[in-house]
Amino acid sequence: MINFTNAIEEFNIYKGSEKKKTLIYNNKKYLVKFPDPRIDKNKNISYINNSFSEYIGSNIFKICNFETQNTILGKYNYNDKEKIVCACEDFTDSNHILYEFENLVLSTNPEKKIETDLSDIIEVLEESKNLIDPNMVKEKFFDMFIIDSIIGNTDRHNGNWGFILNKENNQIKFSPIYDCGSCLNPMLEDQELENIDKTELKNLAINCYSCLKENGKKINYMTYIKSMDNKECNKAIIRCFDNIKINEIKDFIENIECISQTRKKFYQEIIDIRYNIIKDTYNKLQNNQFSKNNK
Repeated sequence: MINFTNAIEEFNIYKGSEKKKTLIYNNKKYLVKFPDPRIDKNKNISYINNSFSEYIGSNIFKICNFETQNTILGKYNYNDKEKIVCACEDFTDSNHILYEFENLVLSTNPEKKIETDLSDIIEVLEESKNLIDPNMVKEKFFDMFIIDSIIGNTDRHNGNWGFILNKENNQIKFSPIYDCGSCLNPMLEDQELENIDKTELKNLAINCYSCLKENGKKINYMTYIKSMDNKECNKAIIRCFDNIKINEIKDFIENIECISQTRKKFYQEIIDIRYNIIKDTYNKLQNNQFSKNNK
């Protein structure tokens, strides 16, 4: 693994809750995320596994043919302790500016507070058609939702996705995928994973909620996908499914050296459960389309 300890450090310019540094390595700028200690449910956690989550989540998007932020697992010596960190390459420069969705929200109706309700998000996109192509953004957004459902991303809020503005020609496009550190249950330690049986694993896989809401309630990924009620979501399943290379994803996880076999198995199995739910939904959608075409 790359040792970032002696990389050039700059003033940190990035937001977010985790401990982080801005480092220059091989003439590239990286946001380097650290595994912070946390307290969850009155229980002392030695560290959270957000570095692994960030790295694996980002690379699963990449395996599924999404334009994605480059990430590197590395190490950093901090207070005489070696930390496993995730270095996230900065994909912006002086001519390419990240314009997060929450910034777009602020430029629309100033009298309405927008959170993460799907109807509000779609409304903002429609109101911003002089700046963006709302149909293109909706496709990209729901494609992102499908992969987030597989990795169990619980924090795709309005500041965790957005657009890249090219200042030279004033063109704007959907940004590379970034900020996946809240996927794959980062609060669970290896000892806890060893004690999870098949029923508990299935419950964890299915009872995973997005921070996106519908009618004021957080969306349960798998329930929402299985319902097939959202046409845009259904179209995204059709578009994305063939690019979800499940065996390549499992092999990628298996070949990560610094992760325990217990954790690798957990990641592979929970992803597989969700993948099979999406696969079943995909087959139903295909069959429904076949039936319509033959009426």
